[in-house]
Amino acid sequence: MRKTLQYSSKIAAHNTHNMNYSLKHLIRQPKTPTKNPALLVMLHGYGSNEQDLFSFASELPDELLIVSAQAPMSLGFGQYAWYSISLGADNSKFSDIPEAIQARDLIIQFIDELQETYHFDPKRSFLMGFSQGSILSYAVTLTAPYKIKNILALSGYINEDMIELSENKEELKKLSFFCSHGSVDPVIPVEWARRLPKQLNNYTVQYVYKEYYAGHGIVQDNINDFKSWMNNKLSKNNML
Repeated sequence: MRKTLQYSSKIAAHNTHNMNYSLKHLIRQPKTPTKNPALLVMLHGYGSNEQDLFSFASELPDELLIVSAQAPMSLGFGQYAWYSISLGADNSKFSDIPEAIQARDLIIQFIDELQETYHFDPKRSFLMGFSQGSILSYAVTLTAPYKIKNILALSGYINEDMIELSENKEELKKLSFFCSHGSVDPVIPVEWARRLPKQLNNYTVQYVYKEYYAGHGIVQDNINDFKSWMNNKLSKNNML
């Protein structure tokens, strides 16, 4: 489940994996350092790695501290997963829910570690996930809505078995989602994504839902739209 549109990235970055962090990751510092930066955490899809979404980091706002995490499960040949996926006899796919919940909690822990280091502002921060990373983005923020307020959920869906829904309804109301999907996605059917508006209404969160004529990937129009959405969120919170 990989992003199909690749971008060259000529930005300064370094790989970080030490005892202070639960996940190996790439990081891009904001152009102008600040005490409470706006943060973007990236979660790649199944069979990919931390360099995938990071490849278009140079197109994103300069004020962002960008952290692209690598999933903990190695599939070999530079490929990683957040949790296992198995195929049934009828070729239906099954997610390993205990592994997914473990990954969800590991991401929450990783966000806490980033907060301890960088003291980022949750109101001006974002969690971006693609495919399996998108599914976990929903799980992370609906479980712990006070961590990061703005979510870019690309080519994913809500799996309620992975969510321990927060009882803090006021914090849920502060969440804001940008959800997108390819209308001809052969990996995660667009019909699954079309359930999102009803589900997100039930959770009383804010959201935008968009579809693009695309397969299981991120096209330029999608990038342009979520960049505009991000800039709008950043400028609004800068005025607070």
